[in-house]
Amino acid sequence: MEKKKYGVNALREMFLSYFEDKGHLRLPSFSLIPQNDASLLLINSGMAPMKPYFKGDVTPPRSRVCTCQKCVRTGDIDNIGHTERHGTYFEMLGNFSFGDYFKREAIAWCWDFLVNVCNLEESRLYPSVYENDDEAFAIWNTEMGIAKERIFRFGKADNFWEHGSGPCGPCSEVYYDRGEKYGCGKPDCTVGCDCDRYMEVWNNVFSQFDNDGHGNYTDLAQKNIDTGMGLERLAVAVQDVGSLFEVDTVMNITNKVTEITGASYGKSREMDVSLRVITDHIRASVFMIADGVQPRNEGRGYVLRRLLRRAARHGKFFGINRPFLCDVVETVVRENEGHYAYLRQQAAHITRVIRVEEENFAKTIDGGMRIFEEMLAAHKARGAAVFSGADAFKLYDTYGFPVDLTREMASEAGLGTDLETFQTLMQEQKLRAKEARKALGDLAWAGIDFGLDNTPTEFCGYETLSCTGSVLAVCVGDELSDAIASGEKGILVLDRTSLYAEMGGQVADHGEITCGEAVFAVEDVQKDKSGKYLHYGQMRSGAISVGDSVSAAVDADRRHAICRAHTATHLLQSALERELGEHCHQAGSLVEPDHLRFDFTHFSALSAQELADVVENVAEMILRGEQVETLVLPLEEAKKLGATALFGEKYGDTVRVVKMGDTSMEFCGGTHLDNTAKVGPVRVSSEASVASGVRRIEMYTGKAVLRHMEQQRQVIADAAGELKTTPHELLQRVHAVMTEMKDLRQSLDNMKDKLFNADVERSLGAAKDVAGLKVLTMIRSDVDANDLRKMGDFLRDREESIVAVLASAQGEKITLLAVCGKQAIARGVKAGALVKQVSALCGGSGGGKPDSAMGGGKDVQKMGSALAAVDTFVAENATA
Repeated sequence: MEKKKYGVNALREMFLSYFEDKGHLRLPSFSLIPQNDASLLLINSGMAPMKPYFKGDVTPPRSRVCTCQKCVRTGDIDNIGHTERHGTYFEMLGNFSFGDYFKREAIAWCWDFLVNVCNLEESRLYPSVYENDDEAFAIWNTEMGIAKERIFRFGKADNFWEHGSGPCGPCSEVYYDRGEKYGCGKPDCTVGCDCDRYMEVWNNVFSQFDNDGHGNYTDLAQKNIDTGMGLERLAVAVQDVGSLFEVDTVMNITNKVTEITGASYGKSREMDVSLRVITDHIRASVFMIADGVQPRNEGRGYVLRRLLRRAARHGKFFGINRPFLCDVVETVVRENEGHYAYLRQQAAHITRVIRVEEENFAKTIDGGMRIFEEMLAAHKARGAAVFSGADAFKLYDTYGFPVDLTREMASEAGLGTDLETFQTLMQEQKLRAKEARKALGDLAWAGIDFGLDNTPTEFCGYETLSCTGSVLAVCVGDELSDAIASGEKGILVLDRTSLYAEMGGQVADHGEITCGEAVFAVEDVQKDKSGKYLHYGQMRSGAISVGDSVSAAVDADRRHAICRAHTATHLLQSALERELGEHCHQAGSLVEPDHLRFDFTHFSALSAQELADVVENVAEMILRGEQVETLVLPLEEAKKLGATALFGEKYGDTVRVVKMGDTSMEFCGGTHLDNTAKVGPVRVSSEASVASGVRRIEMYTGKAVLRHMEQQRQVIADAAGELKTTPHELLQRVHAVMTEMKDLRQSLDNMKDKLFNADVERSLGAAKDVAGLKVLTMIRSDVDANDLRKMGDFLRDREESIVAVLASAQGEKITLLAVCGKQAIARGVKAGALVKQVSALCGGSGGGKPDSAMGGGKDVQKMGSALAAVDTFVAENATA
């Protein structure tokens, strides 16, 4: 029996559902942008977002979780397209245990899923274990019934996971034999060979030891399970295809690329490499942009830019000299939106970002290519084996030509690239640009080093809306200054402030910093890594200098509006957990004046009743007038009290806890009201999906709700005035008007039908006699398809010997209807065959039933000659 070839989307759901049935909490994929992990530019494995749980920094939401994690790896970017297994974007399936189950369950479930759920043949699956892991070997052999000769023992390089000091442990992998056609042909080819025959599909990591960094291992008190299985690799095995580029969802993207480029996959190795590069890079780019990455010249933005430019350049191999990657976005979205619904909502934005990047690159590459070709010719003329680093730098510095592109093109021409000299020249350029400054400190992103110590600014804004402080530093534009004068924009750094800096989803305060008659209007506040508060704004009057004693005052109305929204956010989270379940964890938030946006984990859209219940729950907590208390406690004590920690957040030894009666208790550093009653009215404006398993609610509070209510009242009053009634009787009047309109529309349709019928009745007189049948053709420009059907039905029912073809042209589109009466059908003339032939003559197609059939065409110029062919059709097909 042939195994079922499940699609990628089906396999993903099969895995997650399987482990949910085993007591795992299904978590949505984390963003590709790492959170609180400076060691990574992009998430590159299923385990990467789990590190805080494995290290014990954060308590996991459950001891068993499973995920399908989006990943991007660019270390093998030069191999993309050339091998069957390398891709920059991939999805990693994983089941994780934090001190819960261990080897026995992990191995059993792994085997059960592959054999009994995915229907992979046992005879083609081979486990491997670490050479000294007799426990895992025994489980595979005695409990799972795998013959000893089918279990492979490998050394540390292959089957032991560790990264410096800390938790580590042996691995047990499962390999799938894809068959001899993928092998190297060597007589000793077996599991562990570098060829493509034996492919690793599953890796179980048994985190059971602690490495002190000197090769000494001790048992961990809590043993963990970290597994990983590439979704695309699993699909390769299940679908029995040649590479990850040929699994269903990826191949559908390649098909779109071939449609645009005119290329054919499988025609040549060179062509396939380019098609694979384009397919892989556009997949990665779509997901990166959807997660908030933008093309830049550094960091993860540079990774995105490099991927898009490599793909665009491979498009040029097919003669594509226009933006085309943006045309593939829709296909990527369609293939993935079933699990990542937020892609559909962001499709227009993603398309726009990619189109702009393609257009910008076209400007760069056209000028740079010509210069590169001239330089390359000069290198070849002197027999150079390495492309000059100085020339690579000139291409980059003068023409904006990416060094990666230079290196890649030089490699294609058989030359290496002197990257060491290039990097030296780049560093010299940076030093020249900053020779008037010290090395950048925490504010590298702002281009300024304030030269201050690491003492944090004292924040007084919890207790008071105004306080005094000293000016530690002044910046005007992007330069340090001793003072800032009237009209100038800049930054003030204070030692004490009452203005809240943007943090934890809450926007910054606005306000004023004054010194005598001098006024600095604060429009934003940010906090740097040392805890200094940076006040951005503009001098309204006077001047403020370094060392001045100033007063910092918060815009009280705005702060109160923010507090209303933030307190409502806590109430909303509590209501969601109460109404929907404790699986609802915060996945992100934004708190603005009288407006909040709250993302939370949940498996489906909220029904109208569920949403109404949540809002009612929030309203009840507001009306109860719960006191809002703030506690500063040691982290462990706060946890013991049951305070809710933000999912995935890392906390210090001491935390701030906000408690609202018996309703809510959360870790929070934001500003709040002192009583829930002061939130005032609330209104939900939307509830939608932002990612697979993540929902978003937007809500207004306080004055914003009152303004909305007033706007609605005014709309109702205006509508009532237009309909000459009162607001109270508006609904009744609307029903009456709609009934009246319905009656008028019906009368109009009846009159129109009578006119059509009279028109058609007159046209019958012009019908030709062909083989004893009445043949009629008509062209009307003022009717649609529905009107044509009405006219055709009248003709067919009015005259049993009728054969009629009615045509309507609107712009370049032709609509055709053919009808045949009972006598015509009995004599072999059928509408379906007739309209098919007439449509073809107009450059279109059609078909239908013997008595009535529709068709269409594209060539309006040929409509007359096509209708003229009706007589011939009838004469040739009518029987005696």
